[in-house]
Amino acid sequence: MGYYVIKKSEKAVAQPYYFLLKAGNHETIATSEMYATKEAAKKGIASVQKNGPSDDIRDETV
Repeated sequence: MGYYVIKKSEKAVAQPYYFLLKAGNHETIATSEMYATKEAAKKGIASVQKNGPSDDIRDETV
């Protein structure tokens, strides 16, 4: 089962928070955009959880 990790950049930036989606084997599957607050990052996680489950695959390589 995968899990999320909230991180904070070590650099002094306006939007230091982001999250990682990790697989059950602890490898990073995805990295989020940057957020100004930890609460905003948590809302980003909630959005992925709500909108993520999909069987729709769109191949735009052609």
